[in-house]
Amino acid sequence: MNFSKRRLAILAAIALVCLVVLTFFLAPSRDRLSSGSTYSRAPDGYGAWYAFMEKQGTPVRRWERSFAALEKQASITLLRVRGGFGESQLNSAEQQWIERGNTLVTLGVWQPVTEAPFSSSIESSQGEVKIETGRRASLEKEQSQLLGDRFGAIVWEETIKKGRAIWIVTPHFAANAYQNEPGNFSLLAQILTETDRPIWVDEYLHGYRDPEDKKEEVTIENWVDYLAQTPLLPIAVQGGIILLVAIVAQNRRFGRPQPIDPPETNNSKTYIQALGSVLHKAGSREFVAKTIGKAEQLALQEHLGLGTNLLEPEAVLPAWEVQTGRSAAELQSLLQSSSKRKLRSDRQLLNWLEKWKTLRK
Repeated sequence: MNFSKRRLAILAAIALVCLVVLTFFLAPSRDRLSSGSTYSRAPDGYGAWYAFMEKQGTPVRRWERSFAALEKQASITLLRVRGGFGESQLNSAEQQWIERGNTLVTLGVWQPVTEAPFSSSIESSQGEVKIETGRRASLEKEQSQLLGDRFGAIVWEETIKKGRAIWIVTPHFAANAYQNEPGNFSLLAQILTETDRPIWVDEYLHGYRDPEDKKEEVTIENWVDYLAQTPLLPIAVQGGIILLVAIVAQNRRFGRPQPIDPPETNNSKTYIQALGSVLHKAGSREFVAKTIGKAEQLALQEHLGLGTNLLEPEAVLPAWEVQTGRSAAELQSLLQSSSKRKLRSDRQLLNWLEKWKTLRK
């Protein structure tokens, strides 16, 4: 297997793993929907508690429509058993519904974990209640505790105008797994029957739909909501992940990598710069002036037709004055600086080089 085929095989394996992982997390889970449902006989279901309520003569009706349809229902108690932990805040629709005189009981409210033991038995008006969570609530002034211990509240309520909101930390308070804990079943029954109102349990939350509710399709507000209700969203997410993996694996952006041309190296320039740096650190201004002065004089001699052999300054000055018509003193000062005069600073050396530059022009 050559290198390109091996890379393709690795890329295909990575894409396959991503698809499996995404399918696992994005695919709807029926187990998560049925958790807390009165139709479920699983340990986290509420089928046994539902049968307990019917046996003691307190029927519980199953609500399989959206919460908006509760607008037509008045003076009832609605039980909501979440499949996990959720926020305790009420939205505006729930707030208004409770204010009209209804009671909302919510099981599965997120609270911070305290130092309370995970499993504990707490005394209540209905006997011992088994609680298996270390989460406890710290109540506000308008809230009152119905069940708790020294670590905080487990069941608490709040009166909102004519109605009440009741929260229970654990979603498994009266689940099938607690059939041998009569205190749990009885306490939940007491909480729901205190107001002597019809009791409804929310099964719409667990994916069950009333035939009447299916006819009234919920309006899709935007295309994101539409995608969320179709397989297109998981497919789009999977495609994006695969594309990202492909780009990273190939280390390129939609094309072959473009080679970077190495910078051109001017060896002469590099050598001159390095030599200049060494001479500058050594303070060899006289050597620099002497070397450059000779080169400049030879160039000037050649321009004046005096040959390529270095002459004495006195032999160059007359030819310069005759051919250029300029003062010999101007050239004489430059030739003396390179041979006899000492350049005591970098500034003097730079001024001398600037004069040669001006002279050449």
